[in-house]
Amino acid sequence: MIRETKRGISVAGATLVLLAVAAGPVQATQRSSHSLSSGIGSSATELYYSQDPADSLYRAARRALNQGSYREAARSFRQLGRQYSSSSYVGKSLYWEAYTLYRLGGEEELREARKAVLEQQEKYSGAARSSDSRELAALIDGKLASDYGDAEAAARISERANRGPVGAGGLDAGSRGPEQAGSCPEEDDDVRLAAINALMNMNSERAIPILKKVLERRDACSAQLRKKAVFVITQHRSEDVTDILLDVVKNDPDTEVREAAVFWISQVDSERAVDALEEILRSEDNRTLQEKAIFALSQHDSERAGEILREYARREDVSVGLREKAIFWLSQHGGRENAEFLLDLYGEIDSRELKEKIIFSLSQIGGNAAWLLEIATDESEDIELRKKAIFWAGQTGASLEEFSRLYRTIDNREIKEQLLFAFT
Repeated sequence: MIRETKRGISVAGATLVLLAVAAGPVQATQRSSHSLSSGIGSSATELYYSQDPADSLYRAARRALNQGSYREAARSFRQLGRQYSSSSYVGKSLYWEAYTLYRLGGEEELREARKAVLEQQEKYSGAARSSDSRELAALIDGKLASDYGDAEAAARISERANRGPVGAGGLDAGSRGPEQAGSCPEEDDDVRLAAINALMNMNSERAIPILKKVLERRDACSAQLRKKAVFVITQHRSEDVTDILLDVVKNDPDTEVREAAVFWISQVDSERAVDALEEILRSEDNRTLQEKAIFALSQHDSERAGEILREYARREDVSVGLREKAIFWLSQHGGRENAEFLLDLYGEIDSRELKEKIIFSLSQIGGNAAWLLEIATDESEDIELRKKAIFWAGQTGASLEEFSRLYRTIDNREIKEQLLFAFT
């Protein structure tokens, strides 16, 4: 809240200063780690065994891991398994050894990481969540395949990526959702997505059909999987990605999945993406999706994206709220073309809400203080809009002299008080 005595100037004092400046010149003071790193608990919440002989070594290894000292951490986790083979920490140490070696990323480290995570799965399956362990294994295989050309790792990745969820009949199950049996099974979504993502890095042409099959599913249980698949597919730069995402927006039954698709269309840098967003604005009834399409268009630098937003802001057949969104995002994009459009639009509309949004938006673009003060002097304008114009003129650098000149020429008491408020 702005106080009346901000910077020690009272309202009465402000009045005197404004009048003095109007009378003659005075000197005025210028005014961004992988989710698997918490797979078996953070160091703050993890269960420790203070009586275990390996306790101090395990804690030291965890500290090294948390500090990003992966090689030191890997050595300590490996030492624990060899030196304290009966410790309660052995299973967890194998998981973390695999994770730290994976983060190091060398071919030898990745092969050792795979051995460690397999041993953890076989002998100590309760030491980490099964899905975390299998996801880590998929990531390791993906890196071996993509960075070092390991054919066996590539085959394992392909098999995991094609594997359908338990009880859903595989990826070709379509709409025969497992929820028909009463509840969703525990699907290894993260494991499958890690495998598909790895396959994208290795051979995107093979991954795209698998992702399409994931996105064609309509069961409620696969909604989160589909949402993640939307992100993964945007990492593939091809002409058909936008069409795949647009199909999701039109046909997926889950609102969150559709919203995610609209957002990721904005990250596709192509005119086809702009066409898709325009189509969403033209044909979609869901307000949230329309808002996201407006935002997505504002993220495109193309001239056409700006034209679509300006046309949308002018449309009288859409809600005032959506037009306000378009006006706001035009202002955030900036530029004199958008500023001139908003100046023209202000004179064409009657909606008080839209006029208020334009006043604010022009203040965000900058260089429009003089126009804002013109609105303040226009007695045909709504009194609240005139007061808003004065406030935002003050926020955008209107000079003391301009305020003083206006103060002397205005008779309206409310406007005078707003000028004093803006000055103080």
